[in-house]
Amino acid sequence: MSDAAQPTAAEVRAAAEAVKAALDRHLAAVERRSGEDDPAVYEAFNELAAAAEEYDELLYDRYDEVTPFEIPGTEDALPPYTGPEEPNALSVLIRRDYAVVEPQRLMAQAQRVAAVEEESTGGAANGSAHGALGILFGEFEPDEIASRHKEFGLEEGDSTLWVTVADEPPEPGEWLDAPFEQVDPQRVACRFDVSSVFDDEPEDDEDDDLEPLGPDDDLEEDLRAEP
Repeated sequence: MSDAAQPTAAEVRAAAEAVKAALDRHLAAVERRSGEDDPAVYEAFNELAAAAEEYDELLYDRYDEVTPFEIPGTEDALPPYTGPEEPNALSVLIRRDYAVVEPQRLMAQAQRVAAVEEESTGGAANGSAHGALGILFGEFEPDEIASRHKEFGLEEGDSTLWVTVADEPPEPGEWLDAPFEQVDPQRVACRFDVSSVFDDEPEDDEDDDLEPLGPDDDLEEDLRAEP
């Protein structure tokens, strides 16, 4: 950034004062919160995050320094729940990502399924991983593929599960044309995310005198829930 475009010292100071004011508002909102999902606390949190981010950017641009703290981003956070306390219906939305790391293994598994069932789709499996996916996901439940993904030449990526609630069950076939387009974040009762970004424990193969693991230290995946 050029010197002309850099923020002034006064602008950095004003941003710091904005953070202080946002901290006071956030604390006041927490002290008078009316419940676990008080929207005033949520709003104050967002204001504090925005003020801290602005200050951090100006501080870096002006002085090439950063703050020693980090407020979690709010883009992926869920807003306060506004759905019914006693829901009459719920939907479970699941996304699992995989990388196709061994296409030949994927197609070989599909060929076995096609041969056993004497289906005419075996030719699709012979030619492409696309055809193999149709056969395998038509034969196995998603949970079974998740537990046996290596057998199918797949590598796990991120996954998430959202539980949303509704006042009444939808009519049969109502959402089949666009099953994921009408999700109201304020109707999400809980969500569970699994990602390698949560695996922040460093590996140390050179130290043989490691301390014993804690009760949760042997987990291979992080399971995170947001109310």
